[in-house]
Amino acid sequence: MARIKPFRAWRPKADLAERVASPPYDVVSSEEAREMVAGNPYSFLHVVKPEIDLDPGVDVYSPEVYAKGRENLQRLKDEGVLIREERPALYLYRQRMGDHVQTGLVTGASIDEYEADLIKKHEHTRPKKEDDRTRHVEALNSNTGPVFLTYKARAEIDGLVARLTSGTPAYDFVAPDGIQHVLWVVDDPADVDALVGAFEKVPELYVADGHHRSAAATRVRALRRDRNPNHTGDEPYNYFLSVIFPHDQMLIMDYNRVVREIAGMDRDTFLGRVKASFDLSPTWAVKPSEPRSFSMYLAGQWYRLRAIDGTFPADDPVASLDVSILQSNLLGPVLGIGDPRNDENIDFVGGIRGLEALERRVDSGEWTVAFALFPTAIEQLFKVADAGTVMPPKSTWFEPKLRSGLIVRPLED
Repeated sequence: MARIKPFRAWRPKADLAERVASPPYDVVSSEEAREMVAGNPYSFLHVVKPEIDLDPGVDVYSPEVYAKGRENLQRLKDEGVLIREERPALYLYRQRMGDHVQTGLVTGASIDEYEADLIKKHEHTRPKKEDDRTRHVEALNSNTGPVFLTYKARAEIDGLVARLTSGTPAYDFVAPDGIQHVLWVVDDPADVDALVGAFEKVPELYVADGHHRSAAATRVRALRRDRNPNHTGDEPYNYFLSVIFPHDQMLIMDYNRVVREIAGMDRDTFLGRVKASFDLSPTWAVKPSEPRSFSMYLAGQWYRLRAIDGTFPADDPVASLDVSILQSNLLGPVLGIGDPRNDENIDFVGGIRGLEALERRVDSGEWTVAFALFPTAIEQLFKVADAGTVMPPKSTWFEPKLRSGLIVRPLED
């Protein structure tokens, strides 16, 4: 079962929601965030990236950064920018990006179920990032950024969502990037109970995006449980802020690679090495149209690569991923990139930026070759998570991104 928990959120006044809502903390740099908040004291970037209000030389992991985040969150409350929900509620959050529409349930997800692997993961976390989010949640006594969860779609839930989103939303605005954000408050006890009951029939949830936030929530729960001699298991810290979407509304885009150096090889030698595992032919700038095919940009020319049968184990849920095939047959053996998480010879470019971004990186002369991949399918994510294994780094790029600041979940009643 999927245990979900309504809560009394802090959320923006309706006329300020657009100014408060911000990109997630981990998709913009500190410099970009400083530019984005110019003239906007209400932006939630002041809370999730509080270093922007300190000297640029300050270590982003220093105690004063977390203290500043706590101060900024309290300021938004004190100024009436954020208001507290009168009674526990759930929320329905719809995003529209072009023709793509997705509607998810904003709720508290169970840390007990996360630890029991009823909320399944598909990525390793990095200790430094996990430490950062743990300290942020502890300092602010709140979940300020939601975890993106998914489940295998169910008609009963679809019907409830359709009914509950037929009314007037609390927020409806288009962000500067052109993505529409709409949010409904579900606070009628009968409607809340209906959603809670429907999710009790969902056997498992999956982390789509937000592995560090969910892992940090478990650490915060452990800290608070140990400090609380009267711990019952029902305290707010036993749940974490999540938005849960049905799998058939997920949009996973390609997550592409650029490589700085090609191990001292000239173009012809490199192409010869590539042909050992891939069928190769010149093409034009076009994204791969099917799994196990790749587009490669080198010296002003695009090439189509097709993985040769037998060069990868087709029945292995991890090794058969396109990101694994590229890593195992080209990036590793040909270019010497062992651990892409820590190798400075490689960088990653979300597919939302298009093939033009890859061309620009290579044409600048700073990078030598770029690879565009076919997107990972949600069914592949399920297979990896169900097998209890993990994907290689940077396997999935979900769009649209969840805005921060529309719903803040306090860790106190």
